[in-house]
Amino acid sequence: MNSSFEYTDKLNKPFECFFLEARYEWFPILPHWHYFMELFYVTKGTALVYQNDDSYIVNEGDLILFLPSAIHSIYATSEAPIEYYVLKFDPAQLEPTPAASTQGSWNYTALFSSAIHNEHANIYFSEQTLSSVPVLSILRDCVSEMEEMQYGYQMILQSKIKELLTYLLRIWRKDGFDMDPYFTPLARENTIYTITEYIDKHACENLKVDELASLCNMSYSYFAKNFREIYGQSCKKYMEFIRLCKVEEMLLFTNFDLTYISQETGYSDCSHLIRAFKEKHGISPHQFRKAHGSSSFQEDRHQSGMSTEPSK
Repeated sequence: MNSSFEYTDKLNKPFECFFLEARYEWFPILPHWHYFMELFYVTKGTALVYQNDDSYIVNEGDLILFLPSAIHSIYATSEAPIEYYVLKFDPAQLEPTPAASTQGSWNYTALFSSAIHNEHANIYFSEQTLSSVPVLSILRDCVSEMEEMQYGYQMILQSKIKELLTYLLRIWRKDGFDMDPYFTPLARENTIYTITEYIDKHACENLKVDELASLCNMSYSYFAKNFREIYGQSCKKYMEFIRLCKVEEMLLFTNFDLTYISQETGYSDCSHLIRAFKEKHGISPHQFRKAHGSSSFQEDRHQSGMSTEPSK
């Protein structure tokens, strides 16, 4: 099987979700692989799907998982159109969230990597198996969030994806897949699996990689190596990504000036913020704010009597 690598932008696009009404001439979708997890859910028609050396007939109401790094392809079985949803995501983005749970979280990256070789982790789920799972409702919500991209949409996507995965993991567990080794209990101290939450909470501070490594009781080199393997990028690049995400949100949904935004997002001054922002977007923060029309947001806040200035 002639495979090809499909580039996935983990940093800027950790999630993808869309619905397609695919015509016969669009197929086949040739063999390819990527580091993302992918869910393929058929709502009309029938598809012939290959993953590695196995083949599956996926009918209406059936779902199949494409595991990270697995070679997969899709073929039409007739000239009838096929309608389906695709949900792709970086498992490393599904971080533990202590504020929202008292139980902990799975290490999704390790769990789904091990599922490739586990006989109890069936990647094909029939309509009958999914009879009590609200797959369609969850996928519709994900597509809506991706299309509208309103404030906090990535958090809602994470929640929806975790909800759907939890239903599927219940099925695996019932079939005999032991997932306990991939469960990360919540701990008071930081670990490599919870350090991203620490980064998010302390993004306004002058964080250093060696200090984060120390918090995880790791050497700098061991921490850096493991961070890249788990999250798909360097820790330094991840911190820059988080800070710029916060900058974008403040530009879109507040009227704060750049001095205040730079202080709240961990930049030493405005010039460093502007330089980093231009490197990512190709335009200045001012141009970004103007292009995305935050003025309407400000008008809504003024009409409702809400302040657009930082509290004293």
